[in-house]
Formats: sequence, structure tokens, C-alpha cells
Amino acid sequence: MPGGAIKEVSATADVDRIEAPITWKAYFMCAFAAFGGIYFGYDSGYINGVKGMAYFIHQQTGLDYPPAGATPDEKKYFVLESWRDSLITSILSAGTFFGAIIAGDLADFVGRRLTIIAGCSIFLVGVILQTASSGLGLLVAGRLIAGFGVGFVSAIIILYMSECSPRKIRGAVVSGYQFAITIGLLLSNCVDYATQDRMDTGSYRIPIAIQMLWALILGAGIAFLPESPRYFVKRGKLDDAAKSLARLRGQPIVSDFVQNELAEIVANHEYELQVVPQGTYWSSWANCFKGSLMKPSSNLRRTILGTSMQMMQQWTGVNFIFYFGTTFFKQLGTISNPFLISLITTLVNVCSTPISFWTVERFGRRPLLIWGALGMLICEFLVAIMGTANGDNPNVVKAMIAFICIYIFFFASTWGPGAWVVIGEVFPLPIRSRGVALSTSSNWLWNCIITVITPYLVGEDKGNLGAKVFFLWGALCTACFVYAYLLVPETKGLSLEQVDKMLEETTPRTSSRWVPHTTFAAEAGLTEKGTLAPEIVEDVERKGSVV
Repeated sequence: MPGGAIKEVSATADVDRIEAPITWKAYFMCAFAAFGGIYFGYDSGYINGVKGMAYFIHQQTGLDYPPAGATPDEKKYFVLESWRDSLITSILSAGTFFGAIIAGDLADFVGRRLTIIAGCSIFLVGVILQTASSGLGLLVAGRLIAGFGVGFVSAIIILYMSECSPRKIRGAVVSGYQFAITIGLLLSNCVDYATQDRMDTGSYRIPIAIQMLWALILGAGIAFLPESPRYFVKRGKLDDAAKSLARLRGQPIVSDFVQNELAEIVANHEYELQVVPQGTYWSSWANCFKGSLMKPSSNLRRTILGTSMQMMQQWTGVNFIFYFGTTFFKQLGTISNPFLISLITTLVNVCSTPISFWTVERFGRRPLLIWGALGMLICEFLVAIMGTANGDNPNVVKAMIAFICIYIFFFASTWGPGAWVVIGEVFPLPIRSRGVALSTSSNWLWNCIITVITPYLVGEDKGNLGAKVFFLWGALCTACFVYAYLLVPETKGLSLEQVDKMLEETTPRTSSRWVPHTTFAAEAGLTEKGTLAPEIVEDVERKGSVV
């Protein structure tokens, strides 16, 4: 390797020795990156409460405050118009959609860490604009800019954690990202609850401004973590890849574990470059859509899997509760404190997610997604039926809230983390950053679509569906159930390179029975000294590229 201390890379044919034993240092270094979920969750959640605050509604609409002792019928008209509600909520998702796509490119040009830091910086600018706003224009502009930053981070954090985490805990570490999202949602609800009764700009400016703290912590902290070794391999910088891998695994560079894992990453990358050769910038994007639709290992099939997985996560309808829950609970008419109910649903979300840390590694990704979708669709249809049949009965409303909480439990322990885990695992290195970016942008595209149309579905001045909207979410969760059974492969316990091999040799429904039987390094060819063939090392270094 030019300019480095390592002249050859030791390799192995033993599938059990391609990764170092897990250390606490390695675990915490990978887990810190999950902190990015806090400001993603907080930014998504604070707007739910702010839109229900009396001062904010008065400032944005000019409506007079309801008089003391106003009836529920009089109060229900003191809300944001559907178009304004839709614009304020959805504009963040529009920014994140484009931010995620741009980040896919940037992560290959400047690295995963610098892309995350850039996202934090852009987010800070957006938050400052939102905090300074006193009208619709600056608030919307600030949320759009902040959305670009959230798009950067939400896409590349998943990529970074998946590439750096040891295979045996990768699912749990990436699930930690979803847990951080729920913590962010909870914190935003707590702050909204504390400021809701203020009759000045502090009612909404305090919840908005607090977000700056999360971006500063993540941006500063990620700067001290090592870069993804797989990024360095893609750029042909194998010396840097070895140093990064040694830090992540808590091993010396000359350790057989570090050398063997590096050899496997290099050999797999060389193999993937032979399957889909490099080309121009535009052809690198086109590579995401090459191959047969019927072949599970093709780039096209993987891209469809990643983008549709994130689409399905949004189809579960959970963000209806987190974005519009306060407004929806107000409309039920029998709840005295809708802010408190929103806080309770968020607390259920937080407490349920850590279950996935164990289940995603014990039972796997595929069973979680199948059974989670089944649990959600049952709860959603029950809520819809009860609300439609007798939604004015306070006891029925209590039962509806109970099943909404159970529904959130199923989401938080299955589809919430599971969808993020899968998209970080299924793409080969040459297209991984763009594949994850496309998948994340799909999440935000559908997030945007749902936040745009939902006020028109449930707004009393528009569709006024009320609880009937849960028939829609239940039907979509039925589609999620069928989708998970037919198309989602099992990736538990496999290295990212082994996932490539598994997809070549199985179908989604048989993937859980697949076990590794060789290494890419062994297939590529080992020397008599047990090192990776030098021509492979040289070829990967020579082909090092951002595309």
C-alpha cells in the first residue's frame, strides 16, 4: 500500500474469523452515532404540539382567543387552517427528501463523518431562522433548510453505523437510532407540554431553539470518531481503512482480526466492481437500477427493496399520531388534555423501542417485520371500527386510545427500527451510499406526501374522516404484512459482505436458513503465506473512486 506500513493483507477462509471480538469501546463508538436520531425525532415531534398552542394559532391566523368557558364546538374552530397546517408540517419532509439524495453523493466525496457534520451545520442555520420567525414565511423557510440538514444526517448516520458496527450487534446498534428518535419525540412533547400555556413567543421559540443543542452534540462528537473503513476501501485508501478498522475493533493494525476483516471487505469490493464496473458519475447512479427484477441480489432489486421498505414504514401511519395526534385527540371531543395524551403515546413509543435491541438479534429482521405488521393492522382496524360505531362515547374513546398505544408498541418494537436496519445491510459497497440515500429519501418523500394529505383527510373543514382514517392505515398495514412475507430477506448475524453472498444464493423466504460457507477472500485467491492476492489489493487501490 503506497505510503503505508502494511505491504500485504492477511486473509482467511474461516467464516468465523472475519471480524474481531466485540469490545465495549467498539460498542460505544458505534452507538454514539445513534445520537443523531434525537434531533431527527425532536424536530419531527415539536411541531405537533406547537400547532396546538393558543398563542401560535393566534399569531399565525389572527383568530381571536376562545372566551373563558367556551364550549368544545366553539373551541374546535380555533385551529390552523388545513392548508397552513399541511405546509408547516410537510415542508420539513420536502427538505429532507432532497437533503438525503445530496448526502448520498457527498458521503462518497468527502466521507461519512464530514457529511454528518455538514448536515448538523445546515440544520443549525434552519433552526436559527425558525427561532427568529414571527410569521409563516420565515418559519417555513427555516423548516425547509433544517430539513436539508436532517436529510443529510438521517441518511448517512444509518450508512455510518451499518458500515462500522460489528455484525453480531449491528441490528441492535442501528435500532438504537430509532430509540434515539423516540427520545427526541418524547423530549419535544415534554417541552411543548411545559410551554403550551405561555402567551408570548416563548411558547414556540423555546421548543424550536432547544434543537440547536442536539446538533452541536452530534456534530462535535462525530468529529472524534473514526471514519468508516469501507469508505476508505471504496476510495482505495487501504492504509487508512486499516487504521480506522483497528480503532473501531479495539485491535492493533497488525491483528489477524483486523487484517482478515479488511481482506474480506477488499475482496468483496473487487468482486462487486467486476459484476458492475465503474463508469462516469451518472452511470454510478444508473448502477443502482441495473440487473434483473427477479434476481434478489441485483442492484435494481436491492434498490426497490430499500426504497419500498421506507415507503412501507411511512404507510404504517404512525406519524399521523406523532404529527397530528394533538389535533386528532382534540377532535374526539371527550379528551380534556390532548397534550397529555400525545405525551403518553410518545412515552409508549420510547419504552417499547428498546425491546428491539434484543429481538432484532434474537429472532431476526424478517419475523419482526411480519408479526409487527400483523399486530398493527389488527389494532388500527379496531380503532377505526370503534370510532366509527360509537366515537362519542367517552369509554369507547378510552378503548381507542388504549389500542392506539398497543399499535404504537408494535411499531416501535418492529417496523420502527427494523426498516432502518434492513436498508443499511442490503446494498453492496459500490452503490451503498446512494442506495441508502435513495431509501431514506423515499422515507421522507412518503412522509411529505402523508403530512400534506392528512390535514385534508381529517380536517373538519375538509374530509373530516376522524377515526375512519384508521381504516386507511389498517389497509396499508395489510400491504406491509404481505410485503414483509414475500420480499424481506433475513440478514441477522451476517457481515455486510456475507449479506451479498446470501442474496445471491437464496430467496427472501429461504434466506433465514442460509449459513456462510466461504469467504470472498478465499474465492478471490490466497497466497501461500495466507494473504490476499496482491493484484487484488493493487486493483482496489488503483480503482479507488468516489463513483
